[in-house]
Amino acid sequence: MKTHLLEAVTANREPFLSHSPAIITPLEKLKHFRLDVDADHLAWITFDTLNSTANVWNETTLDEFNVCLDVIASRPEVRAVIIRSAKEKITVAGADLKALRLSSVKKLEHLIDLGQGTFNKLAALPMPKVALIHGACVGGGFEMALACDVRIASDSEVTRVGLPETQLGLVPAWGGSTRLPRLIGLAKALDLIISGRQLKGMDAKRHGLVDAVVPREHLENAARAMIGKVRHTHRMNEPVLLRKFIAYQARKTVRAKTRGLYLAPLRAIEVVTRAPFMTQPKAMELEKHAILDLAFTPETERLIDVFLRNEETAKKPWPRGVALPVHDVAVIGAGIMGAGIAHWLASRGHRVLMQDISTESLARGLSRVRELLSEGLKRRAITRLEMRQTFDRLTQDHTRAPLAHQQMVIEAATEDMALKKKIFVDLATRTSADTILATNTSALSVTELAGAVPNPERVIGLHFFNPVHRMPLVEIIVTAWTTDDVIATAVSFVQRLGKTPIVVKDSPGFIANRILMPYLLEAVRLHDEGVPVTLIDEAMLEFGMPMGPMRLLDEIGLDVAAHVGLTMTAAYPERLPKCETLDRMIAEGKLGRKSGEGFYKHPQKPSIQHWSESPHLLMDLVQERLVGLLRDEARRCSHEGIARSDADIELAMIL
Repeated sequence: MKTHLLEAVTANREPFLSHSPAIITPLEKLKHFRLDVDADHLAWITFDTLNSTANVWNETTLDEFNVCLDVIASRPEVRAVIIRSAKEKITVAGADLKALRLSSVKKLEHLIDLGQGTFNKLAALPMPKVALIHGACVGGGFEMALACDVRIASDSEVTRVGLPETQLGLVPAWGGSTRLPRLIGLAKALDLIISGRQLKGMDAKRHGLVDAVVPREHLENAARAMIGKVRHTHRMNEPVLLRKFIAYQARKTVRAKTRGLYLAPLRAIEVVTRAPFMTQPKAMELEKHAILDLAFTPETERLIDVFLRNEETAKKPWPRGVALPVHDVAVIGAGIMGAGIAHWLASRGHRVLMQDISTESLARGLSRVRELLSEGLKRRAITRLEMRQTFDRLTQDHTRAPLAHQQMVIEAATEDMALKKKIFVDLATRTSADTILATNTSALSVTELAGAVPNPERVIGLHFFNPVHRMPLVEIIVTAWTTDDVIATAVSFVQRLGKTPIVVKDSPGFIANRILMPYLLEAVRLHDEGVPVTLIDEAMLEFGMPMGPMRLLDEIGLDVAAHVGLTMTAAYPERLPKCETLDRMIAEGKLGRKSGEGFYKHPQKPSIQHWSESPHLLMDLVQERLVGLLRDEARRCSHEGIARSDADIELAMIL
């Protein structure tokens, strides 16, 4: 008997193998699962992928799971099956995307058949099945849970459930498109599948995805208590006309949002509104054909590539130096960015001191933090307890208090080099010699700023984007002085915030603003030449941008854009002449959304106009000019070695 089969045995639990020596051979071959039975005849399947922090479904793990199911099916004394994970933060992270991305059509078809057959076998077992969920249980992981009769989630912050396949250009094809509507109803299931939203425990319970939410340490007891309380699935009795109306409204919403550039949400509508009303074999065929049609399209391949690259960048440590722990952070400046950074740091477990010379500014900053937390509470992204805990970790100060206790200080003052230098000279006297001094500048020279302090090797740029709580990218700007230990610490710090760090050489505009500003300024010039604002934005929305450049300028703030533009035009005057239109609008008080008027009046949404000339020809010309500038500037960044790789440049712009 293998030792690992004994690990889960407690006082009232013994190895499944002890009941029948004849089944030792198949179970001894298991590397990623443990199968045990306790004295109450409850079978426990524990998923624990060897040498990995995550559990994923691939041909090997599905085959091993099948072995567990076959053994259980052969033992009539088993009263119930309970499936759990041994990982700290993951139940099952879904399918192995790397393997899926490299699969041939034949191999993918086999994998889909194997997954469908496995979960159908699980669903068909005659005894109750319970899925215990702690950590991520998404995609194929949640499709496994849907094949169970009861789902119990932990109340941990790391717990998430959902079917995010459409975000990767795919559809749930291991029964998820069929079982979720049968569980919670067509309209709710369609909304979750199209959006790909992942829900926390209590939100998942409110939506009907799980049956109970308990502390992690109570999961097993909850499973024992709920055995026999089998939940019946939703009766799919929606009339045909209602189904057609739901599908019509969903397609209308998706096309308005994606402009038809993404096929997966539209295909998901077709599958989800048909499969639940079919026999199981026909429903499985519909799911399989949909994913096979989508998996090898260029859009899906690129979406998976970007996802895998982002996952790697968001988790991979800096290859050199030692990442030191950061627990206490000071944020200098209580404006929009300072308050946004302070809120995010405190919400992610850091003790944060927010400093500003003005008590009025601190009051506004604290009010902004309160607004962000209230918004999170309203969206059910956080609980009231988490809101209180975040406030408890945040303190304020308007004096020049010592900062020797902080491992990092993040300056988020106005974009003025003279002011920032003054702040950094002061910080050098109030911090310890190894405190990392970071600036949140969006375009100014970090090298020039570092030169103002006695030990420039500890100065780094941490460029968060607004709004901080929504934007996943953080540019880490390094100078010739910056040490590997400082870079490694900054990379680790950003990753633990749940952000994606891109390490960038100090250069005007870094990556994002360097590539974005020529595009934005050219859009303003097109407007000066007589192209309507709405046509410019419509052209770029049709191209695939999530927001048009004129609307984006209003969201950024014309004053902020002009300031970044000033830095860029000073560095590259031959390519970026000064934009007088922005200066004129700023002088008129038209700053964008924050002032109520910019290129649009706010809060009204821009409406699409009709033009006398052929709009499609003009849109093509707009796209050609603007996209060409993005491409050319990205190529210059590559040639100048601004980032470690072209992939980093692309990922930064996507994020």
